[in-house]
Amino acid sequence: MTSQNPASLPGANLPVLRGHNTALVLGLLRAAGPEGVSRLELAAHTGLTPQAVSKITSRLRDEGLAAEAGRRASTGGKPRTVLRLVPGARHALGLHLDRDEITAVLADLAGEPVAVRRAPLPFGEGAPALLDTVAEVVAVLRADGPPGRVLGVGVAAPGPLDHAAGVLHRVTGFPQWDGYPLRAALAERLALPVVLDKDTNAAALVPARAAGSFAYLHLGTGLGAGLVLDGTLYRGPRTGAGEFGHQVLHLDGPPCHCGKRGCVEALCLAAMDRGAPDEAARLLGVAAANLVELLDIDRVLLGGRTVLGHPEVFLRGVSDALDARIRLRGASAPVGPSDPSSEGSGSVPVSLLPGGARAVADGAAELVLGEVFGAGRLAAGRST
Repeated sequence: MTSQNPASLPGANLPVLRGHNTALVLGLLRAAGPEGVSRLELAAHTGLTPQAVSKITSRLRDEGLAAEAGRRASTGGKPRTVLRLVPGARHALGLHLDRDEITAVLADLAGEPVAVRRAPLPFGEGAPALLDTVAEVVAVLRADGPPGRVLGVGVAAPGPLDHAAGVLHRVTGFPQWDGYPLRAALAERLALPVVLDKDTNAAALVPARAAGSFAYLHLGTGLGAGLVLDGTLYRGPRTGAGEFGHQVLHLDGPPCHCGKRGCVEALCLAAMDRGAPDEAARLLGVAAANLVELLDIDRVLLGGRTVLGHPEVFLRGVSDALDARIRLRGASAPVGPSDPSSEGSGSVPVSLLPGGARAVADGAAELVLGEVFGAGRLAAGRST
């Protein structure tokens, strides 16, 4: 018998894979929405036997995670019972730790926010102040939200960081955080399992449910990228992919907090400080065009408070830069279905990331939910 990684199997009737199989079934229930799905359909999509599906769904009903959603007419025999996910049965916390603000979301199993809270975050004052603030915000958020078991906490923080080890590196502008075990510290303080990832990676998780390759560019207090290649979030072998803001566009440009000069992050932020969003958008577009040529991605998504403060300017500036690069290459291709939030007519559509200012926190909750629904096994990046 050939050895295979359980996480790579569509479905397997082995006791050791019960957790994997349950995640597959839960993922299909989530995708089906309120209309639900029958046990026979679950068996067909997972490759599990009807008996195995029946045992899993019975257990899910006993745990309150699934419920009947009525009956569906059958082509022969008695009508099929349809099951649906119970979104409010469990919750996940998503925390976006920005350099000056925390956004916290309590999400149900469908990924929908049931409570949201924002507060100032003393990121530069060190670990004790940050942990106190996070604990206070989480306590208020849980009190505001509905009752129910919280599965864990997804934390999205500025990079660079080590997702697997749960440790921050030299965050731009805050080198004192280098080597700090943030995941373990938060898990101890909150008494919950914690998953830590970069803000840009977390934000890219929600649109990553759809197939394809794209880059999410986040311009706020810093600049970074989340890269999804062939439907999979790409972190790199050392979890350092996406440090997009520190590509050098101008060799003799202004100094950057990272120690180099002329980084696109420094150039964009300097343009915004001068009140020139058009210039910042053009610079971001040039850097985005470099990324598109390097990876041949399908689309570019934009977000972050700076972009959201001038959405039309940034959509137009990035689209124009991509269109100009396409014209120089003498290539063109039709854009896919029209998007009301997109600009430009080039072969790579540009649009805003759904979710607005809450998008990163939503993605942070998805760090936890993705494991529950078989969308990604995060055990190596989780602290219990």
